[in-house]
Amino acid sequence: MIRAVDFCFLILKVAMALLLAGMVVLVFGNVVLRYAFNTGITVSEELSRLFFVWLTFLGAVVAMREHGHLGMDSLLRRLPPRSARFAALLGHLLMLWATWLMISGSWTQTMINLNVSAPATGISMGFFYGAGLAFGIPALLIILYDMFSIATGRVDIRTAGFVRDSEELAVLDDHAEPQLVAPATKR
Repeated sequence: MIRAVDFCFLILKVAMALLLAGMVVLVFGNVVLRYAFNTGITVSEELSRLFFVWLTFLGAVVAMREHGHLGMDSLLRRLPPRSARFAALLGHLLMLWATWLMISGSWTQTMINLNVSAPATGISMGFFYGAGLAFGIPALLIILYDMFSIATGRVDIRTAGFVRDSEELAVLDDHAEPQLVAPATKR
């Protein structure tokens, strides 16, 4: 099962790379064509916006699985184990609620805009709003799995590293405290 999930996330990462490459080609190509040849790619702006939206939502799913989003875990580290577990489960319940709001809103917007075509490309605008579903459904499953791991005690919430306090500390080991180095003095 883990191999299948890893393979799905590998496909997501490849899709993200292709979307980014498509954005670069469309935007850069359009700039070159406008300034050098006084012409342009008609669908460039619309497609690059669509690629960017999908890239953002797919990247959020990958970051959620890898626990790469910024958060506040210093309180959890200071709480007793039972309190830390309760606080983490409460936080995950709130994330479930927010994710459900995302899914239901994206579903509604996708259904409303299913028959609406984008002006330049003619692509259904439901595809644009479907990116919220592409984020929401996997995110819901990831949150449920994390909640199960926390509730059953499979993971120690204070050392699990579900979130990072800052980007600078994300590269440090979860157990290591940052070392303060005194500035060198001149002799």
